[in-house]
Amino acid sequence: MKISQPAFPTWIETDNMAHGMSLRDYFASAAMQGYMGYSKASMTLDEVAAWSYKVADALLKAREA
Repeated sequence: MKISQPAFPTWIETDNMAHGMSLRDYFASAAMQGYMGYSKASMTLDEVAAWSYKVADALLKAREA
């Protein structure tokens, strides 16, 4: 998977780089919020976190297609 620009970049003059949340982290966060809002949630938090990153990876893969 290629590295992309941060989802919410903040430019830091001292190192001339943009820093911020990765798009993968942003997608995982959105997936987790959607899952946690579902009233019949039955996974542990560790399982939800792992699932969220699987969703994020699938979104990034679809984005490259």
